[in-house]
Amino acid sequence: MRALAHPTRLRLLGELRVRGPQTVGMLSEVVDEAPGSVSYHLGQLARHGFVEPAPERARDGRERWWAAAHRRTHWEPLEALEDPERRAASGVLRRAVFRRYLAVLEEYLESEPSLPAEWVAPMASSDAVLHLTAAELGELRADLEALGARWEARSDPDRPGAEAVTLVYQAFRRPS
Repeated sequence: MRALAHPTRLRLLGELRVRGPQTVGMLSEVVDEAPGSVSYHLGQLARHGFVEPAPERARDGRERWWAAAHRRTHWEPLEALEDPERRAASGVLRRAVFRRYLAVLEEYLESEPSLPAEWVAPMASSDAVLHLTAAELGELRADLEALGARWEARSDPDRPGAEAVTLVYQAFRRPS
């Protein structure tokens, strides 16, 4: 978990998911980091199974391409509750992920005035306070995951007119 909690690694993984396979040089420009730093962070992500080499993209032996190993990252917070070290690592990771979500939303808000109306109109942002049992919260989570999976199955970056769309959701019991 700690390997993914670094902000640069989160950004690199996100960019690989949005842009598809990339070289260190390409990613270096996108995240504004030195190629050596990007290479190091990709190595750490690869060591933990988040990214993998994409040699089929290379035009020669010197060119090294990387791809996200999975379309999404998922973890169960309950698994970390029993172990204080894992709980701390989970908290660090989740906070880093939420900061990245906020940064992506802020990037969107900055770019919104320049987007075509056809992309601004369907943008969604909402919140609600629901009064549910723990079992109902579990059911809501399952429904949200199924909905996301249905749309993820339709996702095709090569489809004409398709653009990367970010879907983020949180559902949790509010602190008393």
